[in-house]
Amino acid sequence: MDLPKTHRVAIVREPGGPDAIEIVERSMPKPGEGDVLIRTAACGVNKPDTFERMGFYPPPAGAPEGLGLEAAGEIVAVGSRAGDFKPGDRVCALVSGGGYSDYVLAKAGSTMPVPEDMALKLAAGLPETVFTVWANVFESGALKAGETLLVQGGAGGIGTTAIQMGKAAGARVIATAGSDEKCALCRELGADIAINYRSDDFADTVKAAGGADVILDMVGGPYVQKHIDIANADCRIVQIAFLQGSRVEVDLMRLMLKRLSLTGSTLRARPDDEKARLADAIEHHVWPWLAEGKLVPHIHATFRLADAAKAHALMDSGDHAGKILLIP
Repeated sequence: MDLPKTHRVAIVREPGGPDAIEIVERSMPKPGEGDVLIRTAACGVNKPDTFERMGFYPPPAGAPEGLGLEAAGEIVAVGSRAGDFKPGDRVCALVSGGGYSDYVLAKAGSTMPVPEDMALKLAAGLPETVFTVWANVFESGALKAGETLLVQGGAGGIGTTAIQMGKAAGARVIATAGSDEKCALCRELGADIAINYRSDDFADTVKAAGGADVILDMVGGPYVQKHIDIANADCRIVQIAFLQGSRVEVDLMRLMLKRLSLTGSTLRARPDDEKARLADAIEHHVWPWLAEGKLVPHIHATFRLADAAKAHALMDSGDHAGKILLIP
């Protein structure tokens, strides 16, 4: 297959606001032994991308140049050790960088087939959120059917995915969101209880509802102690971000008496073989939920690649609900 010699990539010249994003021409990447090269149909915009843009989330060593952690499209070239993948395959992939581009270089281990009846553009909203939710809610959090999952930020990309995956696994789901409209979306996606944290005390509502067994937290700050207070015995609290601060003071006695687990993780810096293991687990456990219609990416807005700055401005505003995508 003849490919262009160059393609477009969204980079950050200097840390700053959305206007710091620049679209540049770069040489066409060539897949290494364990890589696949994907012609991009769409790529997802995620909160970590905005942190990277501001200079707070540097890419790991060896990551492809440019913003973007996930993409979907058609494979156009493969390395000699790319497994069963071949040109023409429809895939989505978790990448460590360079997702905002016309052609995305991905590790074969972090690449997954897109179901035949799913649009490629829709599939671009899957990898970052599904990997995050599976690794944190189902592995670190060990969520089981019949337990109660509390999802903070239920209307975001991670939140809308966590609600659906929690329900698909047979859990009761409580979600928080910042408006009545976003709470309505959470309930539409399957949340049993949705709490507007701007008008109601989520802790009082969760406590009255019987507490939580697994808590997915991206807020941090004062929420950490609140989570300890509303947690049931043996609850697993999983930290994936800290929008209200990473330094907290907590009452460890309550954590000990309830036998709580407080843990956290990041996804991007994990070794390639660990991401490949997660991808295998996701294909086995989560992909059937796609086929059954129990998990559908909720897309809020799409922008052209050239308008990546506008997509980041929307992400920064917090006015979105679900995923934001870029289309080349």
